[in-house]
Amino acid sequence: MIQVSVDFNKIIGKIKIMHAVGQPPFAPGRLNIDFSYMHYLTDAGIPYSRLHDVGGPFGSNRYVDIPNLFRDFDADENDPSSYDFAFTDELIKAMTGYNISPVFRLGVTIENQAHVKAYRIHPPKDFAKWARICEHVIRHYNEGWANGFHFGIEYWEIWNEPENGPPRPGENQMWTGTAEQFYEMYDVTAKHLKKCFGDSIKVGGYGASGLYGIYYHPNKYGVDVPEREKDGRYEQDIYRVEFFNGFLEYAASHGSPLDFFSWHSYAKVEKTLVIDGYIRKRLTEYGFEKVEMHLNEWNNVRNALLNGKSYASAATAAMMCGMQNSHTDILCYYDSRLTAGTYGGFFTPITCDPTCTYYVFKAFNYLYSLSGQAECTVENEEEGFYTLAATDKNKHAVMIVNFSEESREISFGGSEGLAVYVLDEDHNIEKTSDSVSSLTIKPNQVVLLSDQDIC
Repeated sequence: MIQVSVDFNKIIGKIKIMHAVGQPPFAPGRLNIDFSYMHYLTDAGIPYSRLHDVGGPFGSNRYVDIPNLFRDFDADENDPSSYDFAFTDELIKAMTGYNISPVFRLGVTIENQAHVKAYRIHPPKDFAKWARICEHVIRHYNEGWANGFHFGIEYWEIWNEPENGPPRPGENQMWTGTAEQFYEMYDVTAKHLKKCFGDSIKVGGYGASGLYGIYYHPNKYGVDVPEREKDGRYEQDIYRVEFFNGFLEYAASHGSPLDFFSWHSYAKVEKTLVIDGYIRKRLTEYGFEKVEMHLNEWNNVRNALLNGKSYASAATAAMMCGMQNSHTDILCYYDSRLTAGTYGGFFTPITCDPTCTYYVFKAFNYLYSLSGQAECTVENEEEGFYTLAATDKNKHAVMIVNFSEESREISFGGSEGLAVYVLDEDHNIEKTSDSVSSLTIKPNQVVLLSDQDIC
């Protein structure tokens, strides 16, 4: 039997933002663009939505991407008439209306068919001008420039996955240039934006692809992990790690501003935690020890047949609980789109009803609203078992995750007065008991204990 003990009088930190998302849910193809589904994010207390791949291929030729906002690179970047903000304005107005803050990606959408022809993923032909274009995008949304707004958007991310593949035609779907060209582009842009806006914004990047290459040569990269056999992804994975280290070396030697470092992982919790530790280690070694870390693309299921199932909700909750005690400050789940597919796990196909994965975010937000992370110790812990306790000194809650195919018997200490709420494909945070001293948690089930009614 697993023993769980909670001490709500011992606060060990703050509950972090583990429940942000990518791609806000909206229906861009309808006669009247439907933003109403964003209320689900509001209802779940989701604070951020990262704007990458918004609207589909090429940003639907309308949203967010720099080539959509500034269509002719030879135009005058100081002239408001050179910009087309129309559709992105509608999107961000809707988001802020629903109290969702954008993480604005300054770059382009992935081109999955780049092997046929690449359109927008080439290095800008003038880095300084590209930086000035980004400056005016920020001025539009934060300073009212060009009939703009004063949204106070905080996070501005430069590009996304420039090391998606080695720099050969058709193999890199995000950047056709060299690593050195990207480092320079980032440096020029980040310096210009910080010169213009100072600490009123946070600038970072680069949306690093999964750094799985550290598993091929553990000694080389200074991480204690099982060595991985070479496979078909070996060259790509190694390139990504080398790109990352080259970026840090360049940024440190050139004084490139870096308020946050963003990275991606589609691995399970344990491997993602190792990558998290490696990134923090390397950031610190290069003098970036205070830089925020954002895991702003992650999804540890990526299976359209499992979206909406208990497996998916338990896997998601496991990642959020596991990463709470990592070096990472913000998680953005990829993603909350409405359309069915490999990644979108929030809504069911056709009916667009919220799935049990969505309700994990709602449950986690209850912990986040309490703010303080309480000490929670586990004896006889088993694989796939995760806990997280929270309190504001008046209210108390515990999330327990059984991400396994076996039922788990659990006894509790410090849980007096906590009711039991169950979350799986058959229960959307449903109350099943008014008190708990012991509990059987079914396979791939999430349980929330609380002394307040949270239904």
